[in-house]
Formats: sequence, C-alpha cells, structure tokens
Amino acid sequence: MAGELIVKPKRPKGEDGHRVFSVRLPEETVVRLDKFAAQSGRSRNELIGMFLNYALEHCKISDQ
Repeated sequence: MAGELIVKPKRPKGEDGHRVFSVRLPEETVVRLDKFAAQSGRSRNELIGMFLNYALEHCKISDQ
C-alpha cells in the first residue's frame, strides 16, 4: 500500500523572497555581462544579483 501524496499549496508570485523589476543598461554593459555569463556558466540574473550584493557590501555614502 503506497503512502499519501501530499501536495502543498503553491505560494503566490512575489512571496518567494524575490522581486522582479526592470533596469535600463547601456548596450556595452549588457554585452560585457553576457560574455561574462557565457564564460562563467552562470545566468545574467545570477551575476547581476552577485554584483549588486558585492557592491552593497563594499559601498559607503560620503557626507562630503
């Protein structure tokens, strides 16, 4: 006798801890990003997230 198949309700979009928004970038930046993605085997989205997290951790706001 097989056990029960338990199906949990799917979370609505936007409740997975991520948000979607658009960003305008110069064509040259997109080309560089795509080359980096191809060389690293990571998606453009993964890289953008990594780059943004790194920048936020290493950025300061100057009061001058």
